[in-house]
Amino acid sequence: MEVIEDKDYEKARKRVDDLKGWYSHLTAYIVVNIFLFLLNALSSPGNWWFYWPLLGWGVGLASHGLATFAWMPFMKDDWEERKIKEIMDRRKKNRG
Repeated sequence: MEVIEDKDYEKARKRVDDLKGWYSHLTAYIVVNIFLFLLNALSSPGNWWFYWPLLGWGVGLASHGLATFAWMPFMKDDWEERKIKEIMDRRKKNRG
């Protein structure tokens, strides 16, 4: 029973770490891109370049969000366990 609780705790802990990492990434994205916008507006207002890092980094942030919030089916916590069980079952079937 304690082993199951430890496993559940570790999964919950990993989930919290993943969420914390994504929110930290989001915070950095917002702060840095506000700074880049202000820098661009003050230094060369006629030549807008701030959106390039905003877009590039935004793709990375979106990918991180997809992985964190399990919108990619292969990134879900139980995906690996289900796949391992599926492969083991298939091998048992082929042997016998």
